[in-house]
Amino acid sequence: MPTDTQFRPNSQTTDFGKRPAADVIIVGGGIAGLVAALRLSTSCQVLLLNKGGFGEGASSLWAQGGISAAIGDDDSPELHAADTIRAAAGTADPEIIGILTSRAPDCIASLQEWGVDFDTEDDGSPALGREAAHSRNRILHIGGDSTGRGLMETLCAAVRKQPTITIRDHCVAEELIVHHNRIVGLYCRNLKTADTPAEALFAPAVILATGGIGGLFEVTTNPSECTGEGLGMAARAGILLADLEFVQFHPTAMHVGITPAPLATEALRGEGATLINDQGERFMVKVHENAELAPRDIVARAVWREIHAGRQVFLDCRTAIGANFESRFPTVYQLCRNAGIDPARMPIPVAPAAHYHMGGIATDRNGRTSMQGLWACGEVASTGIHGANRLASNSLLEGVVFGAAAADDICRHLAKRYENADRSGRGSSILAPHPLPASRFRCYDAKISTLTLARLRQLMSANVGVVRQQESLMATLHELDGLIAQIGDKSAMAANMLLAARLITEAALQRCESRGGHFREDYPTPNPTMRHRSFMRLNDDIAKRSPQVIA
Repeated sequence: MPTDTQFRPNSQTTDFGKRPAADVIIVGGGIAGLVAALRLSTSCQVLLLNKGGFGEGASSLWAQGGISAAIGDDDSPELHAADTIRAAAGTADPEIIGILTSRAPDCIASLQEWGVDFDTEDDGSPALGREAAHSRNRILHIGGDSTGRGLMETLCAAVRKQPTITIRDHCVAEELIVHHNRIVGLYCRNLKTADTPAEALFAPAVILATGGIGGLFEVTTNPSECTGEGLGMAARAGILLADLEFVQFHPTAMHVGITPAPLATEALRGEGATLINDQGERFMVKVHENAELAPRDIVARAVWREIHAGRQVFLDCRTAIGANFESRFPTVYQLCRNAGIDPARMPIPVAPAAHYHMGGIATDRNGRTSMQGLWACGEVASTGIHGANRLASNSLLEGVVFGAAAADDICRHLAKRYENADRSGRGSSILAPHPLPASRFRCYDAKISTLTLARLRQLMSANVGVVRQQESLMATLHELDGLIAQIGDKSAMAANMLLAARLITEAALQRCESRGGHFREDYPTPNPTMRHRSFMRLNDDIAKRSPQVIA
């Protein structure tokens, strides 16, 4: 976008509008939000809101596995796309997947231009690993198993250098502002002064990059900030949602009594580590032809069944990795040692944990949602890439590709908007409700919500977890409705979390089959007539539609 279309602080406002806080407000500082901010920074004023401190609290920071891209001599975007479609269990959007995999090599180059230093072989060529359900070695890493941290540190440093990006830490969004069927801003609170009224911020474009929903479950690999609140906010505003029933449970979270559960990365199995029970049986060879390298949903259910049958499960790295563990996987090694485990000599106790949400806010190839003024990217968005089950190491890639796509689309949108504003003499004001109502919530968090959220997590883990069935899902909906009524508007955090949980549970109840990350014990096989995505709005039944309905 031309520089003369940047936000101008002295632009004239009128009685009909509010002065914008920036050209673009981005909610969330994970990889998708950071990439979007960097792409926008050359032509826009950006306000970046972080629930925690800058560079902290995002799932991206914790990612160990890597980022996928078909850059090997024996690989191609088409092969990468085929693997992604195969893992997605029949509900992915092939067109969107093609965009992801074809843009991946260029996105890796862009990351390198921003200063990202990927691991290399001795000859300087990229070190490419393989993970579950990939047919080629195409996983790039940073520092072995510190890919997420390496990406975040580099991108955060790049963002800090941009004078057009303003960062506000410990600032949480709690409600979107809708006017004339358009998002014109949001309400947010400073968590350091959470007892003060919510502040209304306006912008012609808002990006939600709030991450996932792991915090809705008792056992999760996600940081505590990932509680599904972006999903709840979008639902309350009437935004279209997609594929909410599909939650991925990572099969090898370290079962050592730590929250969030430390992740024993998939790359360990890629290097040959095996899953055994407490009888020493390598049970995955009886479950799937690819054994430990089967898709995550299959491995997670197999681990769950072993544990449900009263047997402990371990990840055995002693033979495949052994003495090389500390140098190859320093992050996991340190996590193991902190828990009193020497992974070179001892198997690692593991269990499934809520890890990634394939569902979210329905978006198109440009990150646009169903309502003007709002874009979404990263885990909070549902593009159709992951279908019913995400392929390993595609999540960081999705954040980069579609964080950039949303930013580029907003640049085009704002260029046209500001050109029209200059012609009309209206400046860059934002049409907003007048008088502006206060946020519906009394506060962000309330002490009263502590026990409520503990019960929420118990319900979701027990009844909306790895294995589901109709009776328990219906009971969960009934109890969630009671909790929602109890919380009311007392706590924005609890209200948005409870709403997100209820919608996920409703979607799980409506899909009467098993597919990918959604497994129904009472419908244990796929139903060919349900080989499609699901879409819903708040208070609507799930509407079965094709991916093309998203404009």
